[in-house]
Amino acid sequence: MGRYLVQRLSLLVPVMLGVTLVAFITLHLAPGDPARVLLGELGQGASKEEIARLRSTLGLDAPLPVQYGRFVWRAAQGDLGRSLRTGAPVRDEVLARAPFTLVLTAASLGIALAIGIPAGVLSAAYRGRAVDHAAMLLALFGVSLPVFWLGLLLMLVFSLALGWLPASGFGTWKHLVLPAVTLGLASSALIARMTRSSLLEVLGQDYIRTARAKGLADRIVLLRHALRSALIPIVTVVGLQLGGLLGGAVLTETVFAWPGLGRLAVSAIYSRDTPLVQGTILFTAIAFVLINLAVDLLYALLDPRIRYD
Repeated sequence: MGRYLVQRLSLLVPVMLGVTLVAFITLHLAPGDPARVLLGELGQGASKEEIARLRSTLGLDAPLPVQYGRFVWRAAQGDLGRSLRTGAPVRDEVLARAPFTLVLTAASLGIALAIGIPAGVLSAAYRGRAVDHAAMLLALFGVSLPVFWLGLLLMLVFSLALGWLPASGFGTWKHLVLPAVTLGLASSALIARMTRSSLLEVLGQDYIRTARAKGLADRIVLLRHALRSALIPIVTVVGLQLGGLLGGAVLTETVFAWPGLGRLAVSAIYSRDTPLVQGTILFTAIAFVLINLAVDLLYALLDPRIRYD
């Protein structure tokens, strides 16, 4: 297990290099000049001399390989640079916004698990009946609906029409409800479908029929024997959904004006703030890799037959 953990962590370096390289190239291929954007925000005239002076100050006049090499070298030392727009350290801005995104992701995942797993279990237990059809129909709607459209719909109903919850911003737990439900409902649909599929496969195994032949109640067979054996593919999907929630928070945070990393990344992209965009991408990529590593290690706890050499 220790050797496997070291091997997986060593892969973190090339993954981060690949992610930051793609982000760096994409940002520099996009139209627009960060120096012009900054001069426009400051209300100054964008003359060629001023633009050249600002580009030199920001290090944007260096060749792209040199700029990328500087970023990688500083990032290896824990310095992600400074925001081109605010001048604040990128690391401080990312760490200030990260808790908001993590809280939103955790709440969304809790909602997804609370809805998806029971719905999948009920659907498998009552296969072919009205409960099964209703659960899978709702899951189909949940998978098909765009996150931003669902968020606007919930905002229209519960904020504007009923006035129960605030439409946007951050302050109390009520501000968390709508964005968390928006993200959680979409993920719960996929978790429900996977739970049903995995349980139905396990329920057809010989040892399940043996347990029923011994006189065990269906509830015990389903929850104590079948569900545990079906957890590995469910955990895989949950891990992927957890990483997806971090990325999906970009749209949700923008719709609900939630002060997280997603909203920070969108504003940084609009202002062509390359260091800040790379900082948010780097944090999200590291979180995604660590989530996948935790899922792989969890397999061994769920199934003792799994060993890592």
